[in-house]
Amino acid sequence: MLRFLWETISFQMLLVFLVVFLLVADYMKHRKPKDFPPSPLSLPFVGHTYMMNFSNPQIMVQKLTEKYGDIFSLQLGTTSFVLVNGLRLIKEVLVNQGEIFMDRPEIPIDKEVFSKMGLVSSNGHLWKQQRRFTLTTLRNFGLGKRSLEERIQEECQYLVDTFGIEQGNPFNPHFKINNAISNIICSITFGNRFDYHDDEFQKLLRLIDETVSLHGTIMSQLYNSFPSIIKFLPGSHQTIFKNWRLLKSFVKEKIDKHKEDWNPSESRDFIDSYLQEIAKDNGGSTFREENLVACTLDLLFAGTETSSTTIRWALLYMAIHPEIQARVQAEIDTVIGQKRQPVLEDRNKMPYTNAVIHEVQRKSNIIPFNVPRLTAKDTVLDGFCIPKGTVLLTNLTSVLFDKNHWESPDTFNPEHFLKDGQFWKRECFVPFSIGKRACLGELLARSELFLFFTSLLQKFTFQAPPDTTLNLQFKLGMTVAPQPYKICAVPR
Repeated sequence: MLRFLWETISFQMLLVFLVVFLLVADYMKHRKPKDFPPSPLSLPFVGHTYMMNFSNPQIMVQKLTEKYGDIFSLQLGTTSFVLVNGLRLIKEVLVNQGEIFMDRPEIPIDKEVFSKMGLVSSNGHLWKQQRRFTLTTLRNFGLGKRSLEERIQEECQYLVDTFGIEQGNPFNPHFKINNAISNIICSITFGNRFDYHDDEFQKLLRLIDETVSLHGTIMSQLYNSFPSIIKFLPGSHQTIFKNWRLLKSFVKEKIDKHKEDWNPSESRDFIDSYLQEIAKDNGGSTFREENLVACTLDLLFAGTETSSTTIRWALLYMAIHPEIQARVQAEIDTVIGQKRQPVLEDRNKMPYTNAVIHEVQRKSNIIPFNVPRLTAKDTVLDGFCIPKGTVLLTNLTSVLFDKNHWESPDTFNPEHFLKDGQFWKRECFVPFSIGKRACLGELLARSELFLFFTSLLQKFTFQAPPDTTLNLQFKLGMTVAPQPYKICAVPR
């Protein structure tokens, strides 16, 4: 009987049955609760991938916000998430319901390396322990103290000297800035800075830079939506995997060198301090070498890419707005002069320069969708049901460019941060995120931005090369960075 039925079923019928089965399975897998945030028409298997603008996803998000409001949902391949806009809802997620939205989801393209380890990807008790230890260690090595400020000042002088070698001729400042910014976190993490011509250092920086950049390519974004399919195809995601392995190997070599001459009673740097914790933890699950590797990579990436990208945007904005650059230099000349280096104490006497740095951060908006969150338990957000396990994105762009908060959000305008001639700290300035998982390196980043920016503008005027028009076009990676450009640093 079964044989007769099998023989009478045509290939076409089997195909139809298979398609129907897959459609039903896809529907059941992605079925949402009744009060789930609204979404556009979702196609089977691909979801809303057909709507994506891979080079500038903010365009799609803006259109959907205008149609559906400040909270809506999207499905990209196998990944479903809720996107939240506006200061009110973002504060609700990151502060008022911060404990519920504290966790991180696994990002497929980074899963191979971090897999719920380190500072960015870990959750729960492990994350709390790693963050607490890292903050304590950063403070021990000078965060918020004069000692670290002096390290930054030293590196500022190296960068000024390097820019000076160009003698006002056009050059690409990208890797010169990367060298300097990365050396700050390297001195804390590895115990020493690197010479700018050190081959090992240059290889590390180029691996970091390439990995950051490749995260924005179409194949890498598709991998996050369809990992089980895309992993078999060639493309930028394969280069990212290769780079992660090389970066892990670099960090492991540094750890092994530390072990060779490690003195348990003396901590030279972050790695030494972590090795002490591993010894104290005595085989526990919190402090292990694989977590040390992940934490070190997190510090290297976060400590290099974000501040470096912001400084590159800052020089670009100064060259495009010479009248603003001139006002900053006038304030530098009045408060600091030309005979000494800038110090952090100068910041309180320099409201305009401080406002310009904040406006660079606001307008450059280098992490527009923040780092994703994972819902720890069922909750209600603005009347919508958000089940446990839902991935959530907070659209920081919606706050940094909100017409209800900023007088001219689409214009580079330092007056946004000035009131009666004094610096004005604004609640809607959120580039470091807010809540308990806000950027742990905010204090370091703010110190670096002020000291590097003022040191460079104290000694140089930045201009477009002859017969060149600079623009603000960007490229999308882990961060939103300016397209490569050349600039002239004319000595003052």
